[in-house]
Amino acid sequence: MRRAFQQVDVFTSGSCLGNPVAVVLDAEGLPSAAMRRFAAWTNLSETTFVQAPRAPGADYRVRIFTPTAELPFAGHPTLGTCHAWLTSGHTPRDPDRIVQECEAGLITVRRDDASGLAFSGPPLLRYEPADAELVRHLAEMLRLDPADILAAQWVDNGPGWVGVLLDSAAAVLAIRPGAVDLAVGVVGPHPPGGPGAFEVRAFTPQITTVEDPVTGSLNASLATWLFDIGKADGAYVVSQGTLLGREGRVRLSRDPDGSVWVGGDTVTCISGTVDL
Repeated sequence: MRRAFQQVDVFTSGSCLGNPVAVVLDAEGLPSAAMRRFAAWTNLSETTFVQAPRAPGADYRVRIFTPTAELPFAGHPTLGTCHAWLTSGHTPRDPDRIVQECEAGLITVRRDDASGLAFSGPPLLRYEPADAELVRHLAEMLRLDPADILAAQWVDNGPGWVGVLLDSAAAVLAIRPGAVDLAVGVVGPHPPGGPGAFEVRAFTPQITTVEDPVTGSLNASLATWLFDIGKADGAYVVSQGTLLGREGRVRLSRDPDGSVWVGGDTVTCISGTVDL
């Protein structure tokens, strides 16, 4: 069956500079095995499949696959899928807010002409300081001296993230990891005038390339941590993907009620159909 398809670049205003996601629209009735097979074939960090919503209040349902597994939630696929759904002619119930149903629950995506799309970060499933043994393991995995790690925290909102804080963006960019067996996000501040307030890198065994170019779910959970420990004050921008030749820019903010919003630009790179 021919199904509408887009490949969307996320967290960039210029194509081929962000993080791509493959989006299969009109995926109703597609077996899970076919989804897994197609996601493995695209070999992107994530491929999504859009279906009719099941939950009351949702505009659409999405299933998210890496080349090897299904995820309950992921950030850049959320924005990329929403972009593809809107540009393919669908209309949300609320013109300013789109409600996505995924395995993690209902995710709100808001849009405006100035800042593009932004999703509300899902609840944290695990949020606590890393113990000394985990810090030692993180240091070994990242090839760091444990003393270089200013703080480490579980910031898991689905994919299993652990956050690691270093003293500078330069230290983040200098990392050359060893074998990666955890989903870990490393963050360090840029000096004034840098490409963002922080540089972020994401390493995970769930994707074949190990380092993810630009990561919405990680930045959502890191933002909660950075706001809570006073490292971030007000809206800020993250730079990610630098060493991979990308120019990812992620916009973070927190509402007075504590809700974290993760936003960025989205660009359609490929539009057509696939036979699935």
